[in-house]
Amino acid sequence: MTRAYIGRLAPSPTGLLHLGHAATFWQAFLRAREHKGTLLLRNEDLDPQRSKFEYVEAMVEDLAWLGIAWRRPMISQSQRTHLYRAAFNQLLKQGDIYPCTCSRKDLARVMHAPHEDTDDEPVYSGHCRPTHTTTNSLESATNYRLRVSDGTSVTFTDRNLGPQSFTAGEDFGDFLIWRKAFSHNSEDAGLPSYQLACVVDDADTAITEVVRGRDLLKSTARQILLQRALNLPTPAYFHTQLLTDDHGTRLAKRHDALAIRTLRQQGLSPAQILQMANLHVTTVTSDS
Repeated sequence: MTRAYIGRLAPSPTGLLHLGHAATFWQAFLRAREHKGTLLLRNEDLDPQRSKFEYVEAMVEDLAWLGIAWRRPMISQSQRTHLYRAAFNQLLKQGDIYPCTCSRKDLARVMHAPHEDTDDEPVYSGHCRPTHTTTNSLESATNYRLRVSDGTSVTFTDRNLGPQSFTAGEDFGDFLIWRKAFSHNSEDAGLPSYQLACVVDDADTAITEVVRGRDLLKSTARQILLQRALNLPTPAYFHTQLLTDDHGTRLAKRHDALAIRTLRQQGLSPAQILQMANLHVTTVTSDS
């Protein structure tokens, strides 16, 4: 029996949504409508330093203004840490992860989806990888990485970009699963990485298809490995082309002039903004 279609929007409240978000989220909305399915809104507010309530309000208002509908209530990751800890404990018990003592500066950018940063997470050097499988208890003063055997191949067929293949040790390495606590609160056990939280949430909410930008293709490979380790289902994937500014630079939240909120204030209609988004789509051939 075919499962009912469930998609999701997953913005992080670290800035205003821009044209790139409009294009991708509109595509997700159309995909759900085409399949007579449901669309969920997930507020990825795990980072207490960067997440702002005013951005949560803005993204909800801007999405609704564009005409994108979703099933309420909105899901907030900050309220779901017990699920991430359970998944972490499972990986720890299985010996799939190990402590990592890399610095806070080294780990800062990998807490977020790569499209929120300038580059994808670099291939890990293996500096902290133990020579044998170990099991430990959760230590709040330690980061943890998933052990990925070099040469492991991850393949999947993207519903938009076609066949994809990535190899551990070449395209990505052992990646962050849990970040240590940086506060002095003894009850603070740290935070899950973007990859772990995303996998847990997609499975818990029964997502059948993930629609997101092509800059997350390597994250998809990592997440498939996590799904295998946690014995979770793998949804279908539909990666959209990226949007760029007039200079060919990928859009990011620093592009305030192309923020949906800014364009709204200039008097543009939802249809005009979506048309602008289409004009900025970068035509790039599929990865192979």
